[in-house]
Amino acid sequence: MNTTQPGVVLDSSKKAMEPAAEVARHSISSSRHFPRIVTLGVYGATEAGFFGALLSAGVDTFCDIRLRRGVRGRDYAFGNHRRLEARLGEMGIRYLHFKELAPSRALRNRQAAADKADRIAKRQRTELGEFFITGYCAECLGTFDSIKFLQQIGPQSRVVALFCVEREPAACHRSLLANRLRRDLGLEVVHMTPS
Repeated sequence: MNTTQPGVVLDSSKKAMEPAAEVARHSISSSRHFPRIVTLGVYGATEAGFFGALLSAGVDTFCDIRLRRGVRGRDYAFGNHRRLEARLGEMGIRYLHFKELAPSRALRNRQAAADKADRIAKRQRTELGEFFITGYCAECLGTFDSIKFLQQIGPQSRVVALFCVEREPAACHRSLLANRLRRDLGLEVVHMTPS
C-alpha cells in the first residue's frame, strides 16, 4: 500500500484482471463506464475529515453496507444514518443502503468474541479473523453478483464509496467486497482513512 496524501491510503496492488472479469466487462458493454471504488470507515475520523475525504475523492454514490446504520459515541454522531443521509444530500451525493451486504449478527458476534479473547477493542482491530473472512464470503459474497451490483448503483455512478465503521480496511468487510469487485470486474479500489 502507498500513501499518496495524508488520510488517504491507496491499495496499489495491480493484479492482472482475472479472465472472468475481462469477460464480464465485455458482456455488459464496451461503452459502459466502470466506476472507481473507494472505501472508508468512520472510526478515527472527524466530521470535517470524513466529508472532506468524500469530496476530495469525487464520490457521487455512497453505499452504506452496515446492518444497523448507527454509530455509538458523540464523536461519530455524523455517521448515524439520518444525519449522514442529510449531509450527503446537501453535498449532492446519492445514499444507498445495502443491508444484504452486511455480515450477520452471528458472524459479527464471533468476531467480537475473538476480539475480546485477544483483548483488542473493535476500534483498534487491524484485521479480520480468518473465520470471519470465510463466513462473510459464504454468507454474503457466495451469491453476490458484481454486475447486478453495478446495475443497482446505476450507470451515473463514477466514484462509489463503500462505507462501514472500522478505520482499517483490513478490519472490515468492506475490503472483502471491494476485493470481490476488483477481482470480478477489474475495478480500481482506493482505501481511504480520513483523519
